[in-house]
Amino acid sequence: MDAGGQLRILERIGDVPSLEGTIRKINRFPLTAKGIDILQINLGRVCNLSCRHCHVNAGPERTEMMSRPVLEKCLEVLCSSPITTIDITGGAPEMNPHLEWFIHEAALLARRLIVRSNLTLLVEEPYRRLMDAFVRAKVEILTSLPDYLEAKSDRQRGAGVFRKVIEALRELNLRGYGREGTGLCVNIVHNPVGAYLPGSQSALEHEYRERLRHEHGVYFNQLYCLTNLPVGRYLDYLIASGNLEDYFHALWHSFNPAAVDHVMCLTMLSVGWDGSLYDCDFNQMLELTVNHGAPKSIMDFDIDKLKNREIVISNHCYGCVAGAGSSCRGATTGGPA
Repeated sequence: MDAGGQLRILERIGDVPSLEGTIRKINRFPLTAKGIDILQINLGRVCNLSCRHCHVNAGPERTEMMSRPVLEKCLEVLCSSPITTIDITGGAPEMNPHLEWFIHEAALLARRLIVRSNLTLLVEEPYRRLMDAFVRAKVEILTSLPDYLEAKSDRQRGAGVFRKVIEALRELNLRGYGREGTGLCVNIVHNPVGAYLPGSQSALEHEYRERLRHEHGVYFNQLYCLTNLPVGRYLDYLIASGNLEDYFHALWHSFNPAAVDHVMCLTMLSVGWDGSLYDCDFNQMLELTVNHGAPKSIMDFDIDKLKNREIVISNHCYGCVAGAGSSCRGATTGGPA
């Protein structure tokens, strides 16, 4: 389904009030950025997997790929701006031929450098060499593992994916990732396998840590819980399973006013594969570019116009303000209101 079709569906969600109306009632509208601490760069929508929950609709059949000139502009922006975190995502970032060059250059800036990887490519040629490139650049790795049980995880990501992730984690552990004192972090992202919100992040982290250590001999640093936002394939799943309206009711009834003050778009700027600018990766997939006078391309980057911009929201954003809150770094509050 194209972005326009998704937005039309998101505008009609039964008797659930619009998110704009909900946050107006607590005097939080409009949302306004508080600066740019994170530049999230989407290297493309090409991926070796086609996960059921993927909001990007990434897969082997996609062709969108960030070019070197756009990446060079990202580096120029980072050199001239006090942005503290570089967050690289996809698709599968490893499938962009410029990734290794980019992380080498980005590492020279001495910023927090994150790569979101599904890990499965890292145990295959010609991508295996990237493990050592990540070590050299001190890349922080984030990987999705929907469940610590193989069957449940593979139900969302595809048969055999869990075992490849475990194999990659073992090799990363041998290189120092997930080990105390090395400064090499590998973190796990948990998305619920179904039409419900994630549980307690701290409790799930403890359970994952014990199960993965005892059953598979692998270690990681932190676990982040992300609420599945009704975008892309996850929206298709909700519609096909008849859960869309019930899921929105769950998000609405779990609305947490405290989470509104901590949504990731307040301090993030997302760069699409073609250089277009968005308030977050989810807005990117709905083609909701930054607005209200802010430049819409990285080629026209203007930090003064972007750092205090008004945030573009729609009803999918309920996912970021439900329960303990949700962001690319996991829960944003201590728990439900």
